Amino acid sequence: MTLRISNLGKHYGEVPVFENVTLEVQPGEFVAIVGESGVGKSTLLNCMAGLDSWDQGTVTHDGTDIGALDGEACALWRRKHVGFVFQAFHVLPHLDVAQNVSLPLMLLGQKKDDGRVAHMLDAVGLPGMGARLPQTLSGGQLQRVAIARALVHRPALLLADEPTGNLDPTTAAKVMELLIGQTREHGASLVLVTHSESAAARADRLLHLTAAGIRA
Repeated sequence: MTLRISNLGKHYGEVPVFENVTLEVQPGEFVAIVGESGVGKSTLLNCMAGLDSWDQGTVTHDGTDIGALDGEACALWRRKHVGFVFQAFHVLPHLDVAQNVSLPLMLLGQKKDDGRVAHMLDAVGLPGMGARLPQTLSGGQLQRVAIARALVHRPALLLADEPTGNLDPTTAAKVMELLIGQTREHGASLVLVTHSESAAARADRLLHLTAAGIRA
């Protein structure tokens, strides 16, 4: 499932955030996007997920024009095809680890699958921790929970917004290894927004976002 962005532009009032962004991400490809703070990297990622609107251009995924979908249809598309890893984790504190990881399956109306959840927790290095509450986990463990949650429904597109920004270098390296390994295993496309040179260096392609567009 190919992600295509064509001449995308986003403005806040008269002020452009970015303009003329064109890129294509193939299935199984890992693309890193870097740029100065405030240039709109996270906003661009949100546009890719249909979480934010834009003023010009198109975003299509596997032939689906995301901008043409209404709110409900876009939410259904996102639930089925997109996994999102946030810098701030966004793990729900009142749910245990297994319940957090299984949320995408529940939102898709799938039956509870303890085996798949347990497999994902094993894959991210958290075996047997499904009953733990988020407040008992370290930052690195919480990020692993977030990755497991993003991947449990096997999305075709994984979007990661500074997933190592709150982690120490050793833990950050482990999280990147995990993120790349899991996306390679499932054949997903991975788009990473980062300030980390070491994380960006792992990508198949490195792109630089500026207010005027995007370049290699």
